[in-house]
Amino acid sequence: MVSIMSTQTQSLEDEAALARLAATDANAFAELYRRNLTRVYRYHMAHTGNTKDAEDLTSQTFTAALEGIRSYRGSGTFAAWLMGIAARKRFMYFRGMKHEVPLEAADEYPNPGLPTDKAAIQRLQTQSIARALKQLSPERCEAIILIYFGGLNYDEAGRVMNKNEAAVKMLVSRGLQALRERTSLKMEVEE
Repeated sequence: MVSIMSTQTQSLEDEAALARLAATDANAFAELYRRNLTRVYRYHMAHTGNTKDAEDLTSQTFTAALEGIRSYRGSGTFAAWLMGIAARKRFMYFRGMKHEVPLEAADEYPNPGLPTDKAAIQRLQTQSIARALKQLSPERCEAIILIYFGGLNYDEAGRVMNKNEAAVKMLVSRGLQALRERTSLKMEVEE
């Protein structure tokens, strides 16, 4: 347990040091980009539902991060700081627009080794969850997306949402409970 904690602490310190170095070293920023690309892309894909917009928003997020890297103070994780930028880019993207987003598109990388029958079952489950997520409150949906698609922990998601860790845990817990109720209800009706 001690080695896990020290490894996590070392990783966070390494990330903060990389962020400080990235203000003057392109290679350091490239490493931060490599480490966080998937989480930012999946976050945007979960919200936009299409590859082109997710790629554009991901690019905008990293451009803004590079331009503002000197403002990262290390008080939270770099991932939370970056996802805060991603959330602002998403907000600007959706400002004044109402979209129906196919959340199943967030499952962006198909697994080529997955047998066809299992891939079909996975797609049906994802579609069921996507329909149910659309019925959640925006805050519950955002908390679930930050945790499960963005790969943040509760504290980091709280920083992005301007909530404490306990509030995010409650949003996720209640959101997941609502998802379970909605998806199991639909599954029972469909059978």
